[in-house]
Amino acid sequence: MKTAFVIFGATGDLTKRKLLPALYNLEAEERFPKGFDVIAVGRRDLDTSLFREKAAEHIRSHSRNKPKQEIWERLQRKITYLQMDFTNPSEYRKLGEAIRGNDLVIFYFAVAPEFFETITNNLKKGLPEDFKAEMRVMIEKPFGHDLTSAASLNRLLVNAFGEENIYRIDHYLGKEMTQNILFIRFANTIFEPLWNKDYIEQVQIISSERIGVEDRGNYYERSGALSDMLQSHLLQMLSLVAMDMPDSLDTEAIRDKKVEVLSALKPLDAEDLREHLVLGQYSGAGEIPAYREEKNVAGDSKTETFVALRLFLDSERWRGVPFYILTGKRLPEKKTEIIIQFKKFPSPYNYRSDNLLVFKIQPEEGVYLRFNAKRIGVGDEIVPVKMDFCQNCEVGINSPEAYERLLDDAIKGDAARFTRWDEIEHSWRFVDTLKAHKDKLPLRFYSPFTWGPKEAREMIRRDNKFWFNTEDEHENP
Repeated sequence: MKTAFVIFGATGDLTKRKLLPALYNLEAEERFPKGFDVIAVGRRDLDTSLFREKAAEHIRSHSRNKPKQEIWERLQRKITYLQMDFTNPSEYRKLGEAIRGNDLVIFYFAVAPEFFETITNNLKKGLPEDFKAEMRVMIEKPFGHDLTSAASLNRLLVNAFGEENIYRIDHYLGKEMTQNILFIRFANTIFEPLWNKDYIEQVQIISSERIGVEDRGNYYERSGALSDMLQSHLLQMLSLVAMDMPDSLDTEAIRDKKVEVLSALKPLDAEDLREHLVLGQYSGAGEIPAYREEKNVAGDSKTETFVALRLFLDSERWRGVPFYILTGKRLPEKKTEIIIQFKKFPSPYNYRSDNLLVFKIQPEEGVYLRFNAKRIGVGDEIVPVKMDFCQNCEVGINSPEAYERLLDDAIKGDAARFTRWDEIEHSWRFVDTLKAHKDKLPLRFYSPFTWGPKEAREMIRRDNKFWFNTEDEHENP
């Protein structure tokens, strides 16, 4: 099948840092079908030769593999640069000529969200009437800025491409250990029978970053952590942890089970939020600027850079089990983990540490299991021990990047690692209720490289619990 991969925004940061290195590594692994070509669309005054030179530089800077000349030679022959103004409908004739003769065309929207609608409308109106190739579209988050805007964008895309041809990207779904959650749950007898309210005390999903907003001030002012992280990455991970076992590994069967979780999120009203939600914003220290001092950020901004949330699911499996979510910028370390704490049961032994199962999503990828055993020696003291499997320690830094998997899946037509519209719909419905009342909550300020405002710790302490990621190696305080 002759295939064209069209990148709108070919000179942008996403293409430089993620897409070009992913394409190189897929070429290195010979993952492309025969007749595969890349058409890089940009407004800058470049020709194909100059774009290829710049592409080689970006691959050298960002690829997980050190580039080899013979592989680059193969890839660069596939790349053509097309200078065009994608906001001008008349220029899409030029694009139509460039992709004519292909059986499949994949459009990747590596552009700012405000251009999604423009490009979609121009593709629909500007391509030649006799253009008959199958078309797929890959679209980055944010998918809308609330439920209303997301629904409007979705109607436009479905009308142009059809639901089955829309690949909504959440790059966390392409991460190795995010994919492994279902394998570990459903391929191991020791876990799944215990995966319910009778045996699990709590679930924590923690995603922290050391960096601030950097040059994304304009975007972050419109989104904040609730839209940027909770609505997409964090609720997607929650759905994988909490979903029931699907009847099959069919893409739609898995998505159906994820939707059941997202539709079971218990809504929170204004009164609930005071006990369930803490919003924070990082302040400055020394050479580290406060959020309000960042470029393109209002001096009196009330945008949250930190979220701590307690939520529950209205389902038989999870009734009464708290799910705690913590995310923020300018925290002590970059780390994403999902922590499952199992309940204590009556025992003749006096033990202190709970059993934990930890999915380590990034930067280290692996699984950590903590259980109790006798300390070596003549005494009977019980101590926590651990089994710690590090997946990317085995294969080194060359484990595949999320974008490699997602591009490979889209080319093959496998949508399992992409989000379906009703997943996004339920996520936005829940997050919109939080955003509707957030102005009634105080915005708490926290110093950089701390674990956020003290109110986040107070919230979880009211339940006689603590944030595992803020303690050394998941030990009880």
